[in-house]
Amino acid sequence: MEFTEKVSKKLNQLLEKNYDSEKGYKDAAERVENPKMKDFLSEQAQKRYDFGNQLKSEIKNYGKSPDKGGSVKGAAHRAWMDLKAAVSSSKAENIMEEVQRGEQSAIDEYDEVIAEDLPPTTKDILVKQREEIKHAQQSAANFEKIS
Repeated sequence: MEFTEKVSKKLNQLLEKNYDSEKGYKDAAERVENPKMKDFLSEQAQKRYDFGNQLKSEIKNYGKSPDKGGSVKGAAHRAWMDLKAAVSSSKAENIMEEVQRGEQSAIDEYDEVIAEDLPPTTKDILVKQREEIKHAQQSAANFEKIS
């Protein structure tokens, strides 16, 4: 597999992860009562949307087409499906536990791609996104402690 094909495939996998995360955050934000938690979840959904746009742009820079859908393709990210189930219980601590689990899965996937031989510009984008995801994971842990 040629280099650009391999990199764009990995970036598309991260793009799908961000589609899933955005959907999970939006769903959770619609269902929670706590205004601060609702704001946090909405903000994270927007960040994942922005990450997706950055990844789409990077994929296009490789001359490839970004995927348009999320987990509908069959490789659904289970943690975000679990988030939906947790949200239905409306327990803030369950929601934030699932956010942490989903974010850890995303961090692991980012780490895997970052470990690849990537051009510096692509690696910089992914490292910045991963750090934002780590921050969101820590923020979710802090919400869990106070809820």
